[in-house]
Amino acid sequence: MRFTDQGLSLIAMVKIYKDNFSLESFIATSADDAVVANMLHNSTWRLGEEESWHLDQNTGQLLLTFDDGSFALASAQIIGTFHHKDSSFLWAWQHPSVLPALKRNAALVRDFGKEQKSYELTKARFTCTEQRAWELTALAMRLNQAKGSYRVMIKPDVSMFLNFGEVQIAHEANSKES
Repeated sequence: MRFTDQGLSLIAMVKIYKDNFSLESFIATSADDAVVANMLHNSTWRLGEEESWHLDQNTGQLLLTFDDGSFALASAQIIGTFHHKDSSFLWAWQHPSVLPALKRNAALVRDFGKEQKSYELTKARFTCTEQRAWELTALAMRLNQAKGSYRVMIKPDVSMFLNFGEVQIAHEANSKES
């Protein structure tokens, strides 16, 4: 059976979807999905319990180390930075300290924002809450099909928001001889 046989053409269905699309609902769903993903990461490999982190912008690798000697390694993308003093968010695609290869996920959000005519997705720096920075990082995660979202303090008053890809878990080799 074809769509036209049911009284609704594919073109009409797409128009209805576009007419009923809510960017805020899409962002909220993205945030919910990111919370679930990060809870799963926490339960399987302890995301959020790491002792230290390191992001190598040259390789795009995020390294998280844990107190038991294990570590997690994943490709990463910088989404932006949240500045606590003035409650502002700066997208990575405009950040002078972010290497071009780590701006891809953020740039895709900007492109999506242009299609949606969204101020906060296309304005390089804007005022928002830290919660909103998390939500926008979750949106980047969804649009780019990343595996998780992460936040680190890079200065006492600045947080960096990231997306990460597939995670590899390893344990430090025991150097004791038998």
